[in-house]
Amino acid sequence: MTSSLPGTRELPVSQFDLSTYWGRVRHAANISDPRTLLVSSAGLDHAKQLVTAYKTGKIQEMTPELWQAKKVIDSTIHPDTGEPVFLPFRMSCFVLSNLVVTAGMLTPGLKTAGTLGWQVTNQSLNVAINFSNANKSTPLSTSTIIKSYCLAVSASCGVALGLNALVPRLKSLSPNAKMIAGRLVPFAAVASAGALNVFLMRGEEIRHGIDVYPVLTEIDRMKVERGEMELQSLGKSKKAATIAVGETAVSRVLNSTPIMVLPPLILVKLQKTEWLKQRPRMVLPVNLGLILTTSIFALPLALAAFPQRQAVSAQSLEPEFHGRGGKNGLVEFNRGI
Repeated sequence: MTSSLPGTRELPVSQFDLSTYWGRVRHAANISDPRTLLVSSAGLDHAKQLVTAYKTGKIQEMTPELWQAKKVIDSTIHPDTGEPVFLPFRMSCFVLSNLVVTAGMLTPGLKTAGTLGWQVTNQSLNVAINFSNANKSTPLSTSTIIKSYCLAVSASCGVALGLNALVPRLKSLSPNAKMIAGRLVPFAAVASAGALNVFLMRGEEIRHGIDVYPVLTEIDRMKVERGEMELQSLGKSKKAATIAVGETAVSRVLNSTPIMVLPPLILVKLQKTEWLKQRPRMVLPVNLGLILTTSIFALPLALAAFPQRQAVSAQSLEPEFHGRGGKNGLVEFNRGI
């Protein structure tokens, strides 16, 4: 993000009011816009030059071109490392990266091998996205990544296979109810393993803490923007890390819920229509269309559930942060995505 670029002036965080849910939705839609994936290396360099010019005082006011440059950088550059996130694992590529995997998991009539294969693929993608977008102030070791990956894969496969075996034995359910329950098995596996995946992959943050900063008053924020003051970390907080990781896990479940629930339920209805019965080859493209449409709308709604820069009372953290908060006694930290 722009905070990693040279210069002492800070850009406005967003064009939208991030204190409101709909403001965060619009901001999330901005940074998850797939069109930013088309920006070339030269385009990214140009965006960096524009933002650096503002941060060093060569450009005084925010312009539409500068807002676009900020959008490109926010959707491409990791806020802690200053390096581009590998393209398939960016939030702007999330919908496209997950499309094929989700369609595979939601394919009707999957056998054991297919269920295992798609769950492993999905958790592999989740691990890559979680690692690429996590708070980097506390790095992960290779052994931790491998251990977390294996546990997440085991959890998702165990839930999927267990429920697939359980659903047919539920004698109290009608055949139609059993079919619907069977279609929702991937959701249960993805939701439970997805939340577990976040906690496993970002466990080091909880054990060692993440950097927290004082929330600036308007006067101090203007000083930072003018380069008269530098924002310094107050230290690492384990409680802040627990909040960050917990909220990220919840947002992942919120994101997977409509994507893994709505398309299979709608497809069940559509497969009963004469049009789709006469065109069985259309089941796959219809399924892909349902997943893509749901994903486009669900992602910003889920990402906006919690602020990217989360503010909490300094008193709610460890004793060493008490009385050290900024505006209204608050401190803030990068939640990660």
